Amino acid sequence: MGRSRKKGPYVDMKLLRKIRELDTTKERKIINTYSRDCTIIPDFVGHTIGVHNGKTFVPVYITEEMVGHKLGEFAPTTIFRGHGGKKAKRAMRKKKG
Repeated sequence: MGRSRKKGPYVDMKLLRKIRELDTTKERKIINTYSRDCTIIPDFVGHTIGVHNGKTFVPVYITEEMVGHKLGEFAPTTIFRGHGGKKAKRAMRKKKG
């Protein structure tokens, strides 16, 4: 379920303020945020934002194709380690020796 069209996209005001400050100073640095649900707007393009994945901040460089998506989509929270089972265990044993 998406956000109401009447309300518009959710943008974290603290993050937007920091982006605009960097635009005025022409400075390039990573801005860390916990706001994974923030929608990417055209003002963010060209900046690197550190999105928290529950453990660390994942640097995400914003491009034009990302506009309209959420920040959390580009910082995965889980690591896929492969499917388990007897075949996988057997294969690992064969690889080791």
